[in-house]
Amino acid sequence: MTTNDPTIWVTLQADDAPALIDYYVDTFGFVLTTRHDMDDGAVAHSELRWPEGSGGVMLGSHRPGGGWSREPGTAGTYVVTSDPQALYARVVDRGADVVRPLDRTDYGAREFSVRDPEGNLWSFGDYTGEPL
Repeated sequence: MTTNDPTIWVTLQADDAPALIDYYVDTFGFVLTTRHDMDDGAVAHSELRWPEGSGGVMLGSHRPGGGWSREPGTAGTYVVTSDPQALYARVVDRGADVVRPLDRTDYGAREFSVRDPEGNLWSFGDYTGEPL
């Protein structure tokens, strides 16, 4: 493993995985690095990397009754960005469902939250965590 390899992956399932992949790339700026489709058009597995850090999203089509199946639209994720204002302008320009507008928090971070088309909650901000 190199220092640039992702160390945390958000894992999601979607009712319309191809559309959600496009949304994450076009609206949030994720980079699609891997996608494996099934014969029926479902996405067996995809990987989207966050361009500013060492994390990403693994996403596939929802398969009810599968071994580790969970309902689409139930996740919440925080993504660190060095420029929350520019990313906020991008997501608003693309018509994202803003849940919490860009603002400064009580702990000094600049953050905002949006809901994706499947219902997952995404928060973006410059908060990198408290030092140990």
